[in-house]
Amino acid sequence: MAAARKIVAIVGTYRKGRVIDTAVSEALCGAEDGGAATETIYLIDRHIEFCTNCRTCMQQADVGRRGRCVLDDEMEAVLQAIDEADGLVLASPVNFYNVTAVTRRFMERLVGHAYWPWGQPAPKVRDKTQNKRAVTITSSACPAFFARIAMPGGRKALKAIAETLGAKVQTSLLFGMVAQSPDATLNDKDRAKAFLAGRRLAKSLA
Repeated sequence: MAAARKIVAIVGTYRKGRVIDTAVSEALCGAEDGGAATETIYLIDRHIEFCTNCRTCMQQADVGRRGRCVLDDEMEAVLQAIDEADGLVLASPVNFYNVTAVTRRFMERLVGHAYWPWGQPAPKVRDKTQNKRAVTITSSACPAFFARIAMPGGRKALKAIAETLGAKVQTSLLFGMVAQSPDATLNDKDRAKAFLAGRRLAKSLA
């Protein structure tokens, strides 16, 4: 019997149990219903340092998909979990027009996926293969239709992360009007959307 496909969620929210976390949980429940094994990685729980822009990881040639960072933290362990995954769920709320700071910090640490030796005018992506699939999830205090037009930064950032990690975005979820109260939660309709997105992701990997 073939091993179950693996889906890893990278969660950039600060608030467990709230909108983004709930959406991710529903998506992973859907993925499990579709036959996949799942894992959740909360960026706030991992020791991930800020990129110092030393570019050491970008100097290394012939190292596969990415260069090795000199910082001694948990980033490599997170990347190894992603390497072993067939699908990804990437999630962050929009805070001040874009993804959260912890998500941005994670994003900046992905620069080793490019090769940029000193003296060259621009970086080159080491491996453009996209053999994974991804669901991105974000949320906004304003209506979803307005956020898509006026604040596209969050969705663009999550898409860039997915592509850098070798994943093609299959579904992009944006939940609006989620800050109407201090303890706002995800409504049943949006929970169902997340569940179906996760299930569809798992089924596409079979």
